Parts: sequence; structure tokens; C-alpha cells
Amino acid sequence: MNLCMIGTGYVGLVSGVCFADLGNKVYCLDKNKEKIKILKSGKSPIYEPGLDELIKKNYSVGRLIFTTDLNKAISKSELIFICVGTPTKKKSQNVDLSFVYNAVKEVAKSTKKRKLIITKSTVPVGTGDELDQILKKLKSNNIDVISNPEFLREGEAIRDFRFPDRIVVGSDKKKYFKVMKKIYQPLLNKGAKFFTTSRRGAELIKYASNAFLATKITFINELANLCEQTNIDIGDIALGMGSDTRIGGRFLRAGPAYGGSCFPKDTKGLVSTGNKFKTDLTIVKSVIKSNENRKKIHTQKIKKILGSCKNKKIAFLGVTFKPNTDDMRDSTSLKMIPHLSKLGAKIKYYDPTGEKNEFKHLKNCIFEKNIKENCKDADLIILHTEWDEFKSIDFKKINKNKRLKIFDLRNLFNVNEMKSRKIEYYSIGRQSFK
Repeated sequence: MNLCMIGTGYVGLVSGVCFADLGNKVYCLDKNKEKIKILKSGKSPIYEPGLDELIKKNYSVGRLIFTTDLNKAISKSELIFICVGTPTKKKSQNVDLSFVYNAVKEVAKSTKKRKLIITKSTVPVGTGDELDQILKKLKSNNIDVISNPEFLREGEAIRDFRFPDRIVVGSDKKKYFKVMKKIYQPLLNKGAKFFTTSRRGAELIKYASNAFLATKITFINELANLCEQTNIDIGDIALGMGSDTRIGGRFLRAGPAYGGSCFPKDTKGLVSTGNKFKTDLTIVKSVIKSNENRKKIHTQKIKKILGSCKNKKIAFLGVTFKPNTDDMRDSTSLKMIPHLSKLGAKIKYYDPTGEKNEFKHLKNCIFEKNIKENCKDADLIILHTEWDEFKSIDFKKINKNKRLKIFDLRNLFNVNEMKSRKIEYYSIGRQSFK
């Protein structure tokens, strides 16, 4: 089939490339000319393992078309996927749907033929109804809207597309279930579950899923605080809980506050939806509050470890919100590094995805291109992101400071091993060694 992905951000690009790899002809449409230029060169503007190779493969055989020509992309395509951003409004904390509205308006104005619009963007309950009204006002009665939310994890997106836990399709017109089943048939043949519901149902499933996962992360993080005060290993608690099949062990790993493009935005979006429908989502509100507070807890702990931050050399290993991505959105480092900088600390950081614009304005914050240079003279090393290359570091080799301190936000190392090597070691929800 011929498909059009409006928006080549994370969702649009990964989905478009993977649909092309299934044999479809996919038009990846974006207004950003520079981004389209990069894509045409066979490179991805985002860091995602395996994506560059799939882009080159499918672009070379003509299954992927990168374009800024909306009229051409729409006219050539049978299905139109809306994959634009739905950020949180700064003042109201409501979801900004302007990009979605504009995309649908542009589709309506560019064609008079029958088209099916599929929202992959994460949108609040009732958005499909609002899009119907927009199309009605534009007299585009030949265009229908259905919901097909994405469930792609950054760093694991290609695998998640190919081997999904479930494919959710929401429509109030059952005939479109057959259409969507057809394009996903190669995945269904490998055992993927095809779940159908109402359009509003699909919209809420996405928000509910992310809010629940955010709740699991926040719950284990709060328990980690308790474990530190009671001399209990949070790893034992997570394993004991996770062994219960009703609970499961995934997302029960204590660490920094959750971040990225989904959880912070979608928890707020769900609360906003609750407010709209006069429903108090108390648990989700508490999760948001606790997660924000967690960023402060870690910064306070650093002050306690160092005594005074003034003129202390602090080395960050990783600054993205998770490994295998270059995404900085709502990363804990965005709060920690500027705050420590204001306190007079001299900060260096290394991340496999390179230097970050977010820290370039800080005078006493430097990016280093390798681990050794980053850590060699540090008073405190902070393991912020669990990239694989950090998991076997010999700290005694790269840092000769006899009073070296390590704050491991990801519990990558064994407490007893650090103790035997006489390294002052702090982690999350576990006993510290001084």
C-alpha cells in the first residue's frame, strides 16, 4: 500500500521506515527542509540503533520517499498517518494539539478524494471527535479519522515495531479494522495481537498505559528512599515483588526521575483530560509531584556527599534520559547540571551521543569526548545513564584521586566490590560505603 507519514519526528520516522521495510511505499513528509535533506543522504536526524541502515536500504530501492511536497504525498497515498508532536502547554499544562489540527486541515485542503486519516500522535480522549468537526466545517466528508497509537520505546523502537505486544486500532466504523489489519498482516503472521476498540478507547489506552508505567517507576523510587533509611537493598524488594506474575518485574528499577518524550507529557495530558471530564485522577497527580521532587532529592544528596560544591570537580557519565537515544527531554541532568553549576561546581560530562546544546551556555560545564578524560581528575563521578560502555569501568585506572566518590544513579555496580576497592560509593536504595 501507499502510506504517508505527516511528521518525521521519532514516531513518524521509525514507523515510516518500518512500514517501508514491510514492503509498502511510504512518503515521509515534513516541512523542515534541512531534516529532509539529511534523510535523503541516508542518515537519521535522531539516534536510534539500526535506523540508519533501514533508511539506506529502503530509500535505495524506492520504498521510502522523503519530501516537503504535501500535495504529492497526500495524492499518492491511501492512508495518512498523523505523527506530529503533541507537547504540553507551558502555562496550562494542557496538551497542545495545534500541530494535529493543522495537519488535518492541510490534508483536507489538498485533496477531494476519499482518504483515511490515522492518528499515531498521542492525543487526549475526544480528539478524533474534534477532528471530525474540523473536517465537517471544511466540507471534507470523504475523509474519516481513526486512532492507532504507537508503543515504541526509544532505543528499542525497531524491535518494538516488528514484535509489538499489541497493535491497538480504534474506530467507530468496523470496516476500517480490515484495512488496518491488512497493513499490519506481516506482524500478525509472527504472532502480534490485533486489538480493536472504539476511537476514544484507543486514545485512552495510550495515556493509561504510559501513566501506569510511570506509576511503577515512581513507586519503586519512593520505596528506594525508604530502603536507604532502613538498610534494605531495593534490588531484593524489586525482585520479590516482580516475581509475582500479577505485578511483573519490568519498570521496577530504582533510579532517577522518569523522563523522555512520553511519560512526563502523557501523565500531565491524562490529568488534563480528567479535568476536562470533571474526573479527579489523584494517583496520577501524585506520581507527577513525586517525580518532580525526585530530581531535587538527588541534587540534595550530591550536596551531602561533597559537603560543598564550590570548586569541586564533578564528572557526569551520560546525560540523556535513558541509553541508546540522544533524547534529552525531561532528563534529570537538565535539572542537576545547571543547579550544580550555580553552586560553583566544575562540571564535565561525556555521553556517547555527543555534546548537548542544553549545556553550551554554562560557563563551567565542559563536554569531553571520552570516558578517561572526563573522569580522570574528578572529585565525584555521577553515573547518570546506563550505557553499556559504563558497566565495566575500572575507576581506579581512570581516576587517581584517593578520595574518589561515585554516585551511581543506576545501581550498575556491586556495593561489596566497591567496598573492597576502597571507593566511596553511593547508589539508589542500597547501603552506601564511605
